[in-house]
Amino acid sequence: MSFAELHHTGKPLLLPNAWDHASAAVLVAEGFPAIGTTSLGVAAAAGLPDGTGATRDETVALARRLTRLPCYLTVDIEGGFADDPAEVAALGAELAALGVAGVNIEDGRDNGRLADPAHQQELIAALKAAAPGLFVNARTDTHWLATGEDPVARVRAYQEAGADGVFVPGQPDETSIAAVVAAADVPVNVLFSPSGPPLDRLGELGVRRISCGSLLFRAALEAVARTAGAVATGGEIPPVPAYADVQALSSPGTAAAPPPPGSPAAPR
Repeated sequence: MSFAELHHTGKPLLLPNAWDHASAAVLVAEGFPAIGTTSLGVAAAAGLPDGTGATRDETVALARRLTRLPCYLTVDIEGGFADDPAEVAALGAELAALGVAGVNIEDGRDNGRLADPAHQQELIAALKAAAPGLFVNARTDTHWLATGEDPVARVRAYQEAGADGVFVPGQPDETSIAAVVAAADVPVNVLFSPSGPPLDRLGELGVRRISCGSLLFRAALEAVARTAGAVATGGEIPPVPAYADVQALSSPGTAAAPPPPGSPAAPR
């Protein structure tokens, strides 16, 4: 089953997002057939701000490591790390040559602004021309940046430019999600929210892909602080992987084992 076909199995593709090799490898070991990267996690791990185009090198380096894993990889490239369509196209071609299956490109820019939709169309078209097999997930941040703009016009513009999927994070309710699904001719991606609809309900609304975004990275930071606090205060230490288990994630051949039969994360 191809990466694109994972969006058409009858159930939404749950896409967990990693920020380094270990976090991706443990997700593969859990049976997830596709992994995304989180730009916040990649940036924060490097001591850099997210969403400012500062992590192109770190993003490519991470993609080079993660494409060794037996899963499909889609990479968050923020706004493309450049305004020049030729530079964005070159990045797409470089990632595709590494074995990356898809990219996520957003129209949100620093200072809380949105890119001109016509220019964003140029970036999307450039990516598809340079790497036709790359699954381009076009994200619009109308809700994320609280601009008040209806995302439907941008969703339609981006799919017309060649986007294989569209992503509207931060939608406030089921009505908004359903409106985007109705307007799109390509798979719709939403960002999972603990306070939002569960996965089954999102599937009923027609959502085809559900991203975890930076949730896992932020949860890991919370676990670090909580565990260190427990050590300091004599509190209970939550269960953690053994040293050997973590070593195994980087051992040749170990991470490449197929998902366990019947794994809930295995392709369906």
